[in-house]
Amino acid sequence: METDKKLSIKDWAIDDRPREKMQKNGSQSLSDAELIAILLGSGTRNLSAVEVGRLVLDSAGNNLSELGRKTINDLIRLPGIGEAKAITLMAALELGRRRKLTDAPEKQGITCSKDAFEILHADLTDLAHEEFWILLLNRANKVILKQKTSQGGLSGTVTDSRIILKLALDYQASGVLLCHNHPSGNLNPSSADIDITKKIKEAAKLFDIQLFDHLIIAGNKYLSFADESLI
Repeated sequence: METDKKLSIKDWAIDDRPREKMQKNGSQSLSDAELIAILLGSGTRNLSAVEVGRLVLDSAGNNLSELGRKTINDLIRLPGIGEAKAITLMAALELGRRRKLTDAPEKQGITCSKDAFEILHADLTDLAHEEFWILLLNRANKVILKQKTSQGGLSGTVTDSRIILKLALDYQASGVLLCHNHPSGNLNPSSADIDITKKIKEAAKLFDIQLFDHLIIAGNKYLSFADESLI
């Protein structure tokens, strides 16, 4: 006689079922794995949806930001995840990212490096490749433009100072803030990072435009050139 038969979610106590638990206690009462289970809708013959959710999290080191870096092909390699479920998960993660973007008010003022990080973090934190972004500021240090200026590969991206200066002149900006990400997680600036920062700073001076800072974002952390006296 089989004694270790798995219980399906329908056999669980009502308070332990993700949907019922959410309805009764609210979404904040659910673990990350339970929230993923609701998105998946079902598990496999041998794994419940919650157990599949735990496998999904394990594949990203139990880090939702790291999970956001996964591709559809990465996810469908996991037990219980087909293309449809992978797409559902990716869509949910993208909605979360866009929510972060809409939380930041337009023309937000920049008073320190953390202000800039909060504006740019959602755009750069989950990427598996490098991108270069700028913030253009008016005389009151309010953001008048947030713009991606280049996209590269895993270890670098080409930054054209002429594009950045043209945008600054077109928008009559008084200040520029540079930002790019390091998918590797290493916050240390490379010699190329330092060189392009100096080049843009000197070029901007010719037009009375101030370079306020250059941020390197790696996951949920950042390095500020201004804070580290690198500008």
